[in-house]
Amino acid sequence: MKKCIRVFSAICFFLSGTVLMLMMIGYVRIPDEMTVNEYDEINVGKTYVCQALSSNSTALTNESSYITSVKLFNIFPVKNAKVNVSKRKYVVPGGNVFGIRLYTRGVMVIRIDEVTTPSGNISPGRIAGLKEGDMIISVDGVQITRNKELSSAFASSNGKCLKLVVERNGEEKELNFTPALSDESTYKGGLWIRDSTAGIGTVTWYDRSNGIFAGLGHAVCDVDTGEVMPLSGGDAVEAKVQGCYKGKSGSAGELCGIFSSGTIGNLYVNSDTGVYGVMNSCDAKSSVLPVALRQEVKTGAVKIICTVDENGPQYYDAEITKIYNSNADSQRNMTIKITDSSLIERTGGIVQGMSGSPIVQNGMLVGAVTHVFVDDPTEGYGIFAENMTDTAKKLENFLQKAS
Repeated sequence: MKKCIRVFSAICFFLSGTVLMLMMIGYVRIPDEMTVNEYDEINVGKTYVCQALSSNSTALTNESSYITSVKLFNIFPVKNAKVNVSKRKYVVPGGNVFGIRLYTRGVMVIRIDEVTTPSGNISPGRIAGLKEGDMIISVDGVQITRNKELSSAFASSNGKCLKLVVERNGEEKELNFTPALSDESTYKGGLWIRDSTAGIGTVTWYDRSNGIFAGLGHAVCDVDTGEVMPLSGGDAVEAKVQGCYKGKSGSAGELCGIFSSGTIGNLYVNSDTGVYGVMNSCDAKSSVLPVALRQEVKTGAVKIICTVDENGPQYYDAEITKIYNSNADSQRNMTIKITDSSLIERTGGIVQGMSGSPIVQNGMLVGAVTHVFVDDPTEGYGIFAENMTDTAKKLENFLQKAS
């Protein structure tokens, strides 16, 4: 009898441990928020069952949302998750390179130096409490948008204390700043400033119904501070690839491109998921692809579309080797490996300038290339296409309200 009880207890302990382990796995792997297309069912596997708790109409015309309870074997509650119901999005895939010219909101402090004065070296920026990465928005109530405007304000100050409004970590604060009289008899601030940036990237997609386009799949950041460049305006211009520095282990490669004279559109957003703008014109008859939801993206073979020479956008073989379902990182959602021998021969794999290259799987746009692994340029990260269309929807709503 005691032996039977011990066996029964062992079985119960094993089963309870298995159930607890499956519940923990489900809690981690099942996202807190999911999106499904209209008329589609939620698929989280046969082991986990979803049941709607309540429904809720949202402000979006074509979407609704509800809360679902995820249960293990339809018995043990695992977690509640939000489900967004959306109509399928269709976009035109890109793959062509474009030039990016961004102008900042205010000017960015990239280095704080000293001013050489007749009585010694002084750092007005350190004394005022400025930090690298700060954005100087205004001086004595006058908005600053260019480096020369700030230099002029310092030069004409006659050494009086100036009121600087700076933005730091998304918050504005006021600092007292007193320029120093240099040994050149000019009042200076000792600041290294950046008011714009430029580079090339790849267009991921555009929406032919409204002209909104997306590229890069990650933000444009300042090369010195690493901070996201706050955007006050910008242009997307035509660009041509003239060559490529081949990537190798320990050294990322780079596309060599030049700007052309033509402007293809205006830029409005520089965010973690990419840069976004509106094209001046687009082909209303161009072929479209459906945008995959994040749960539709699978590991396995894919095609990426990119431009590495004068032949324009071409399809190359690649593979999704891993998918990250966590919402913690908006741009590192999958790991990509280039398998196309011709692309590896030409570029070594993923290189700078290919950021934004569309990733196509099973006839759907599933994402974009965002980063390269420096130790192995054949591999890198990619972003879900759905994350980019979500950001584009916010831009669309903003432009509609502004019009």
